[in-house]
Amino acid sequence: MFTDGSSRGNPGPGGYGAVLRCVDSRGAVHEKELSAGYACTTNNRMELLGVIAAFEALKRPCTVDVYSDSQYVVNAFNQGWIEGWKKRGWKNAQKQPVKNPDLWMRLLEAMQPHQVTYHWVKGHAGHAENERCDQLATAAADGGNLLVDQGFSPDQLQID
Repeated sequence: MFTDGSSRGNPGPGGYGAVLRCVDSRGAVHEKELSAGYACTTNNRMELLGVIAAFEALKRPCTVDVYSDSQYVVNAFNQGWIEGWKKRGWKNAQKQPVKNPDLWMRLLEAMQPHQVTYHWVKGHAGHAENERCDQLATAAADGGNLLVDQGFSPDQLQID
């Protein structure tokens, strides 16, 4: 699973891109690309939505390696931030509300049936799948028929 998110302004129009790749029991490789654009959102929300959409596209429990250039997403799991947030009632170490709790909870639910490992990749550094996800994300952000990010409200602006 390769994912990326993009936002044109923060907040602004945004999008996510994801590439799912699996090898079936006969060794055949299958790929699926996902993307969507939103009228007003933030970069971190799009990073999260890319991972969520990819997990929600899986039809059965899998062993999943997630590759993302978002330290926000990867470190939440690899450095144990998310466990601390949950223990503190979705508050960070500074006792402030965690940003994007709606998406973190949705991601945790989507991950539940899977065995997941997160990997950070440097963005814009020639990683082919990350570059493809970036193309999908930016094209979605720049496209028409942008969706409404139901969990984001500019009235309660929390810059990521």
